[in-house]
Amino acid sequence: MDTQSMLMSHPSVQGRPSDAIVNCIEQCADCAATCIQCADACLAEDMVADLRRCISLDLDCADICTATGRIASRHAGADARVLHLALQACAEICRSCAEECERHAGMHEHCRICAEACRACLRSCEEAMERLPGLQ
Repeated sequence: MDTQSMLMSHPSVQGRPSDAIVNCIEQCADCAATCIQCADACLAEDMVADLRRCISLDLDCADICTATGRIASRHAGADARVLHLALQACAEICRSCAEECERHAGMHEHCRICAEACRACLRSCEEAMERLPGLQ
């Protein structure tokens, strides 16, 4: 999906959309997909019982990233406060998921990859929050 072009065509955006919001939308989508794949890979591991928390956080992270990306994609009548709260929640779950995945990264490559995606999404949410008008 070409997020930037789509947002540029939106009547409420009035020109070039914020690079931070575009990046955040894309990072949220990537993180959600990566977390779902990590949870699935964890379920396939022999030591699945040891990965329960990882699986749970992966699925929570995927859901919150999906919701945040969707909220950030809507601009008609958007409420910056609601977006800020969604970005905060997304940053927090990404931090928790990354920390848990990092605990397993030495044994499971999918957890290492997921931790990286979560850290990238966390950074993009923080950057988007910094650039939201009127909420600094």
